[in-house]
Amino acid sequence: MIIEILQHALMITGFVFVMMLIIEYLNVQTRGDWQNSLQKSRWIQYLLSAFLGATPGCLGAFTVVTLYVHSIVSFGALVTVMIATSGDEAYVMLSMFPAKALLLFLITFIVGIAAGPITDALFKPGSVLVEKMSGHLEFHKEDKCICYPKGEILNQYRNLSLERASLILLLGLFVAGLVSGQLGPAVWNWMRVTLLISSLLAFFVVSTVPEHFLEEHLWEHIVKVHIPRVFLWTFGALLAMYFLMDYLALGGWIKANYLTVMLIGCLIGLIPESGPHMIFVTLFAQGAIPFGVLLASSIVQDGHGMLPLLAESKRSFLSVKMINFVVGLVAGIVCYVAGF
Repeated sequence: MIIEILQHALMITGFVFVMMLIIEYLNVQTRGDWQNSLQKSRWIQYLLSAFLGATPGCLGAFTVVTLYVHSIVSFGALVTVMIATSGDEAYVMLSMFPAKALLLFLITFIVGIAAGPITDALFKPGSVLVEKMSGHLEFHKEDKCICYPKGEILNQYRNLSLERASLILLLGLFVAGLVSGQLGPAVWNWMRVTLLISSLLAFFVVSTVPEHFLEEHLWEHIVKVHIPRVFLWTFGALLAMYFLMDYLALGGWIKANYLTVMLIGCLIGLIPESGPHMIFVTLFAQGAIPFGVLLASSIVQDGHGMLPLLAESKRSFLSVKMINFVVGLVAGIVCYVAGF
């Protein structure tokens, strides 16, 4: 089990690293134009976050967390993606009750978009509940990152720096883990293909960028500052959740009462783990609980999507959980009143 937890933590950390690397590279290549365009339109942020959240798995949530840490999207967009995402349980729901699953994804998509602007209006960065993220992507006028500098690639390999060699080795091991099935999904699905393509793109970036960009942006900023913290917090949280779930018989909490079960579902949804929510997916598939309970639980839970944020900002992590808990309860009560 420890090996499985380690593999999962490495997969999450690896994807976060790849996304941070690509975003940093894209920022310098475009001289920050794409970042400015996204920052200017909150509604594009909400729509993009809701779309990424609605895709099965946690990759969309990881991507938005990365954008939020770099102050590219707002706190409301972060709340949007966490409301819209159903984590890995989305695959199970699609296989067990596809029509109802698509309906649930559509509802969480809409609720997420609605919650985004309300959240940004009520919760300001730098307040007691929302930490002001300082991880802006920096662009220096003297930086010139050429994607494929002809005549320089071989020289960079002849004079291979320790930083470049380390990044190539790490990405090579990550790609090997994905191809062999040691990391990521066990089968070749869109999630595994996305992981592989993004990792190969990151490998290309590391292999070709100038030494200054590699050392200042990738090594000093991402590898030394973010990655160790993301891995340690992710591994620690997964390990803690394993022991917690092993010794607490959560299934015994289920009572034959709508509001009680809904409250339990929302409370369990607070756990940053992809697994506890499966109780309610199974109960709904068996007809034991109504749609409203599943919806409330799905809104609050976010699989592993929040784990990278736990490493960067505990305050924002707790605030997102609190907001989603309230939204989930409200959605569940509305369904209760409506008879769903």
